[in-house]
Amino acid sequence: QVPLVESGGGLVQPGGSLRLSCAASGFTLDYLAIGWFRQAPGKEREGVSCVSFRDGPTYYADSVKGRFTISRDNAKNTVYLQMNNLKPEDTAVYYCATDSSATCIYYRKNYQPGLERWGQGTQVTVSS
Repeated sequence: QVPLVESGGGLVQPGGSLRLSCAASGFTLDYLAIGWFRQAPGKEREGVSCVSFRDGPTYYADSVKGRFTISRDNAKNTVYLQMNNLKPEDTAVYYCATDSSATCIYYRKNYQPGLERWGQGTQVTVSS
């Protein structure tokens, strides 16, 4: 079973935009924080952004601040990542995951046991 599903990836030119979606099935995201992560070929997975439960505080990696925006729509049980001014170095598989701390504590600590549920990933490729 894949309880968390990412979508919205694709091929885009530098400077372009994409919006990723993370949708839950079988459980509610209302009381969970959701983090976005990415992994490029040959690189370790890194945190990108996180939104706390009930639309609380958000967090961003330095490399994406000012370009990416995380948001959530609890009525749709979905979290979004709006990515603007994309760069080739943004190329990666993007994953969303639940953070059971509800306030992005485990995302900020990169504490893997607290990131309990993961999606299958969606490919983002930025190339001219």
